[in-house]
Amino acid sequence: MNQTDRPVPVRDGVAIVVGAGDATGGALARRFAREGLKTVICRRDAEKLETLADEIRKAGGSAWPRGCDARCEEEVIALFDWAEAELGPVEVAIFNVGGNVRAPFREIDAKKFFKVWEMACLAGFLTLREAARRMVPRGRGTIIATGASASRKGYAGGAMFASAKFALRGLTQALAREVGAQGIHVAHVVIDGAIDTEFIRTMFPERYELKDREGLLQPEAIADIYWQIHCQPRTAWTHETELRPWIESW
Repeated sequence: MNQTDRPVPVRDGVAIVVGAGDATGGALARRFAREGLKTVICRRDAEKLETLADEIRKAGGSAWPRGCDARCEEEVIALFDWAEAELGPVEVAIFNVGGNVRAPFREIDAKKFFKVWEMACLAGFLTLREAARRMVPRGRGTIIATGASASRKGYAGGAMFASAKFALRGLTQALAREVGAQGIHVAHVVIDGAIDTEFIRTMFPERYELKDREGLLQPEAIADIYWQIHCQPRTAWTHETELRPWIESW
C-alpha cells in the first residue's frame, strides 16, 4: 500500500456536527458516534440536544452537547478551540444548518434576507474555515456541508434560501480546491428531495404519503453516505454527491 492509499483514521478523534437537529443532524451524530468518534453535537439551544445525547450514550457512543450560534464568529471559534483542547483533534466537521424560509420575492425585506443568508451561508463559512484551520497543519480531516435542491436551482418563493445555498456550494468548491492537495477531504452533499421528518408529515401530508413507497429520504440512509465519504481513500475522493429517493424527478 502506497502513501496515497493509506486508510484515513476514521475511528479516532472528534466529529463536530453543527446543526444537530431532530432528523438528519441527529442521524449524522448517531452514525459517527457509533463508529467510535467523540461526537460534539451543536445547535443554538443546548438543552434541546439532551435527548439526542442520551440516545447516543445508551447506544454505546459518546456525545457532548454544546450550545453554539453558528452565525457568531466568536462562538464558532470557541467551539473548535474547546473540542481540540478537551477532546482531541477534530477529524470530521459537518455543517448541517438549514434555513429554508420561503417568501415571494417582492415581499422580502433586507433584514429577513440577511437572516437566512447568515444561517445557510455565513454559518457554513465560519464552520468550514475553523475546521480547515485545525486540519491543514495535521494534513488530514473531512469537512462536509449539507446542501439542498436549492444549491442547484432557484424556485418560486425560494430566493433567500437558494442564494445562500448556491453560495455555500461555491464555498465548498473553493475550499476543496485550496486544501484538497493538503490532505483535507471537502465534500458537498445535495439533498434533492423531501426527508422523512415531522415537518414534512405536518406541512406536506400528500408528500409524506410517499413514505410507504420508500419515496422519502431517510435520515439514517443520508448519514450512511456521509460516513462513506469520510472513509473514501484519497485516490478516489468525492467532492459532490446528490441524494434523492428513487421516485424523485431530477
